[in-house]
This record gives sequence, structure tokens and C-alpha cells, in this order.
Amino acid sequence: MNLSKTKVLQPVQEKLGNTNIILVGMMGAGKTTIGKSLAQMLAKEFVDSDHEIQERTGVKIPVIFEIEGEAGFRKRESEVLIELVKKNNIVLATGGGAVLSQENRQLLRENGIVIYLRASISDLYRRTRHDKNRPLLKSQNLYARLNELYIQRDAYYRETAHIIIDSGKQGVRQLIQKLINKLNSINPDSIKQANHSNIMQTISVDFTPSSDKRSYPIHIGYGILDQIDLILSCLPQKRVAIVSNTTVAPLYLEKLREALEKHAVTSVPIIIPDGEAHKNWETLNLIFDALLKNHCERNTTILALGGGVVGDMSGFAAATYLRGVPFIQIPTTLLAQVDSSVGGKTGINHPLGKNMIGAFYQPRMVLADSATLNTLPDRELCAGLAEIIKYGLIRDPAFFDWLEQNMHRLLARDAVTLNEAIQRSCENKAEIVAADEKEKGIRALLNLGHTFGHAIENGMGYGVWLHGEAVAAGTVLAAELSQHMKLISETDVHRIRKIFIQAKLPVMVPKMPVEKYLQLMTLDKKVEAGKTRFILLNRIGEAVMRADIPPALLSKIILSCMNND
Repeated sequence: MNLSKTKVLQPVQEKLGNTNIILVGMMGAGKTTIGKSLAQMLAKEFVDSDHEIQERTGVKIPVIFEIEGEAGFRKRESEVLIELVKKNNIVLATGGGAVLSQENRQLLRENGIVIYLRASISDLYRRTRHDKNRPLLKSQNLYARLNELYIQRDAYYRETAHIIIDSGKQGVRQLIQKLINKLNSINPDSIKQANHSNIMQTISVDFTPSSDKRSYPIHIGYGILDQIDLILSCLPQKRVAIVSNTTVAPLYLEKLREALEKHAVTSVPIIIPDGEAHKNWETLNLIFDALLKNHCERNTTILALGGGVVGDMSGFAAATYLRGVPFIQIPTTLLAQVDSSVGGKTGINHPLGKNMIGAFYQPRMVLADSATLNTLPDRELCAGLAEIIKYGLIRDPAFFDWLEQNMHRLLARDAVTLNEAIQRSCENKAEIVAADEKEKGIRALLNLGHTFGHAIENGMGYGVWLHGEAVAAGTVLAAELSQHMKLISETDVHRIRKIFIQAKLPVMVPKMPVEKYLQLMTLDKKVEAGKTRFILLNRIGEAVMRADIPPALLSKIILSCMNND
């Protein structure tokens, strides 16, 4: 190991100490390959539970299955795991079915940091299709068998894991680096006592060069608004202005102010009206009035406590007040947590177009507490799901597969599932924003469904349709348009419609003259040289920008998807 690598790894090695790292996941997820590399990097011993069983019995696992059946093998597996977790300073790769036992799941969580190496069914199939030594994969239809096992086990893997990471997107080196970063973001001393939903994950929006001071963390977890030190670490002075709205302020404002006051931080509360209809100059001036009347200075940090409207307006106020003051995003809606709070887009609406006046201005930090979603109305929760689905459609097909399997858990507000969906959405957006901050290239792909959606919001009147509802219907329009241009299949369009229906979101656009749709879409921010550019889909997981859409085809698609009730 070279000297520079040692310097990078030393802090995480010291932080982890002798803590065990335990890998769970499907057969073919890469537990052995990743485990060996991770053990070498962290100076830990690598242990494979399946290998240990073979060593102790003197026979291969297929033979154990043949003689004792799966029940006999699971009994041996549990006995071996009980002994192995007593070791210190190991990286343990477990068998794919180890999590089937509740006792095993509890045992693993209590004796190390558990990492779920997740892979798509396609990746698992590719890696295991020639492997003859896995007794549970002996099937005429291997893909279907893998899908069956994945559906059976995925919830158990997620229940057990402290960290979830996809193993199919990148090479071993990149994956190990991501794991090192994630391991460095959690506290091994408290992990045994902490409830899974309270584990905080931290993602970074890393601008290049690495010394860029605009880079910032996104903290995600359940109940983390209580971790006031996260906010304190970003304050240049012990004075803040907290912008919230008439709905969110009664729920969380005083609690936040009291927590800050315990650390000698004074706060100026600024309460604005709730709703998209108030995202305008008049409301923005209410923020400026309060900042000026209270003599807020350039080092007074603005905290945006609320949904997307609060975040966008607070960010725009921060970007322009005294030509720029620090601000922190504390999003309290699902849509804001997975989208608008990340990336530095700030602004207000104009009667002629949505978000047409604003600035790119990055926050110091994003603090996404999924506990605030407990008070979110069902309609608002569903609206946030539209932006989550978007990430799967434009660049993350494995995430789209996962959403199809877990939509019912998201709707039920399962804390673990919500945290994971927020995390994966923010990971996707952070990578895009870091690569294209000012939307000169790939960042425009984040606007899938938005050209149609913004036309719906504006045409119906701001606030009549929620942003996520309009994006959902707009995305279905984009999918239909993609199919008519022979980019995606009818099967893909059916899957897209189905997942929005699962999420209780509209798949038909409201009745409005087609001419009005076309006129409103000319006000879109992606218009260039007089041509409206649309984000379309080459396939689920790959988006593309096109500007060669004939108006007649647009009219046809809009009419075919219009709700005439």
C-alpha cells in the first residue's frame, strides 16, 4: 500500500478499530470479491462463511444440500455464524440465505457493521449463469429463479443492513472507495444500539476541484433534526434566520429554535404563506423585509425549513440578499428531500412561466429528516414519489426495478424504505449536479416530464396540480412520445404507466386546449434557438434530449393522453 493511500485510509481504520464488517446479499452480488479487497484495504482478516462450513464438514456445499437438505445446511450455517461473529477485526462474507433466519439477522446486526451488496437481477444472472456449484440455482429458468429469490430475500437484507450499496454499477475499485466513504460516515460505537431507521447516511455533492468550497454534505436519516451539531458546524456566526411556512412552522419551528438557543444561537423566524401560488415577488419581499428589519448580516445563515417552495425562495433570497449569504436546506416534504433541496436551483415563478426567475446558489448543507414525513399529507407524499421514479427512468434501471418491488412500502411510510429511496435519489442527483452545476449538459435530463408538467401547473393555475402530479402525467406523455419516435417499446411504456398508477399519481393530463399546451411549453427554460427541447427515453434507465419534435406529433400525443372527464 503506497503512502498516499495509507494517509487516506488511516482515519477510517482508526474510526472502525476492530469492528467487524459483515457483507450480505444475493449469490453473485460480489461478497467474496469485494470482501477480500475491503479486508486488504482496511487491514482486516477476510472470512467466508460458506468456505468455513466446507472446511469443517470436509465436503462441498452442494453435497450438504443433497444429504441434509436446505434445512440441514441452514442449521450448520447458523452454528458457524455464531462462532465467526465472536472474532474481531474481520470482514465476513455470508451466504446468500443467511438472512432468512431472524436469529441470524439479529446476530449479524449486533456484531458488526452490516453492508448489503445489492445487484440487479440482470447482473446476478450474468455472474451466476455458468456457476454449477449453487444448489438453489439449479433451474431451467435461472433468471426467473433469481428473481424469485430476490423478492423473497431483499426485505431481509434491507432489514439487516446498516449500509446499502449497489454492486453492479461500477468496478471494484470505485465500489470500495464508496464503501470506505460510507463507513467513515457512521459511528461504530453507537451502531449496535441504534435502530436501523435512525442510522444517518451522508452523501456529498463534490464539485471539482476537490478543494471547491461549494461542495457540501447531504445528511439523511430518521430523527436527525435533533442532531443540532450538524447545523452548528455550518454556521459562521451564532445567528440565523429561519424561513418556514404557515403549515410547517407550527410543527417544527419552535423545537428547532429552542435547540439552537441551547447552544447560544439566536434566530429570526420568518413565516410565509404556504403553497405554490405564493412563490412570487410579493412573498420574496416578505423575506427581504424581515432580514432587513432585523439587521441580518452577511454571516447570518438562512435556514430553509419546509418544502420545495420554502427551499427555492429561501435559496433565492440567500443568493441575492447582501449579494449572497449562507443558507442551509432542511426539507420537510419528500419531493424537496429527493429533488429541490439538492443542486442549488433557487427561484420564483412568474405568471408566464414556472421557476423563470432565479439563480444557481448552493447550500452549505442539506439535512433530510425522514421523520418529518410522518406529518406529510398522503397527496404530498405521492407527489414526491414522481421525482423518485424519475431517477430510475433517466439513469438507474436497478433503482426502477427496486421501486416496482417496494412501492407499497413507500406508500405505507416504512422508515427504512423511505430512507433508502431518499438516499438513492440524492446519490443520483448529487452525481449529476457535481458534473453539470449550471445545466449545460446532462443536468437537463433531470427535467424528464417537466416541460409538459410545468405547462400543466401554469395552465391550470399554480397549486391546482401539485408539482409531482404534473411531472407524473408529463413523464407518461414523454414516454408515449418516445414510443411514437421508436425509441422505447410498448412494454416499457406499460411499466412506466403502471408504476405511476401504483404510486397513486395521474397518468392522464388535464383537459386544456392543445394550443395552450404548445404555447406554454415555448416558455420552458430548455428552449434554445426558438426550439423546445424535450427529455425522452431511449429505454428505462437512459434519457436523451431531442429538439426535432413536430408540433403535429406533440398535439397527437397530448390529445391521446388527455383526461376528458
